Amino acid sequence: MNNNLRLVVNNSQKKIEEKYFFEKNELQIILDLYAKMVSEGSWKDYGLSISSKQVSFSVFKNSAESALYKICKNFRPKNKNLKYLITDTNGKILKNSFDLRNLLKNTNWKKL
Repeated sequence: MNNNLRLVVNNSQKKIEEKYFFEKNELQIILDLYAKMVSEGSWKDYGLSISSKQVSFSVFKNSAESALYKICKNFRPKNKNLKYLITDTNGKILKNSFDLRNLLKNTNWKKL
């Protein structure tokens, strides 16, 4: 008799895929802010960039220039306050938080 054989009954355990993008509610918060800033004339264009570490929503004053700011979501932050970031064109962190809504709500975009 072969003792190396075994019967696997429940092999439906699938690896849970990680989400590498903004979730629907996060994107809605960002797009609401974007619409407000476009209506004020402060922002003109946006772009999205995705990597395995983070997703970024970049905002532009003019489409031919570099991004004014990037609103970033880190997928594996080193601490919880680094989950959402606002960075400048050089990647310097201007503000950070674990809560996207409060981060964007409490940012004075005119003085940033």
